[in-house]
Amino acid sequence: MQNQFLVVLLFIGLTSIFAQEKPVIVKDSLKSETIDPLRPSKAAFYSAVLPGLGQIYNKKYWKLPLIYGAIGTSTYLYIDNQKKYNIYRDEYKSRLEGIKSDSEFLAGLSESQLIAAQKQFQRNRDLSALFMVGFYVLNIIDANIDAALSQFNVNERLAFKPSLNKNEITSENNFGFALNYTF
Repeated sequence: MQNQFLVVLLFIGLTSIFAQEKPVIVKDSLKSETIDPLRPSKAAFYSAVLPGLGQIYNKKYWKLPLIYGAIGTSTYLYIDNQKKYNIYRDEYKSRLEGIKSDSEFLAGLSESQLIAAQKQFQRNRDLSALFMVGFYVLNIIDANIDAALSQFNVNERLAFKPSLNKNEITSENNFGFALNYTF
C-alpha cells in the first residue's frame, strides 16, 4: 500500500514537472520581486521527495529541527513499540507451546496480562505510524503554503493593528483590531 502511494506520488510529481513548458513569471507592479506561480508546487514536491527540502527551498531553515524531530520521534516510538509488542507476543506464544520464560518479570504475568500488553503496544505502534504519516503530510503542506504566502505583497502601507475606541454612549473603551491601508 505504501509503495503504491509513493509510486502514484512520484508519477504525479513527474508529470506535473514535464507538463509545463516554461513557467509564466509575472512582474508585480507594487513589489520589485517577480512572482513564480510554480513556486508552491516546487516546494511541495521537494518536501515530498525529502522531508525538509521544501523548507530549505523556501529558506526557512529553522523548521528543519521541528520536522526531523517530529518525524524522528514518531519513528523511534514506532520501532520501540514494535519491539515491545514482539517481546510480549513471543512470550505468549511460548506459553501456548509450554515453554518456560527466562525473564522473571514475564513469568509473573498471566496470559490475559500478556494479551492486554500486546494490544496496548500494538495500538501505540499504530498511533506512532499515523503520527509519522501525519507529520510527513504536514511537512508538504507547510512547504506549499509557505511558498505561496512568501509571494504576497506586504509593505508598510498595509497594517493590522490593535485599536482602542471610546464608546460615546457608555463612555467605555472598546478594544479591537483595525485593518488600515494608507494611500
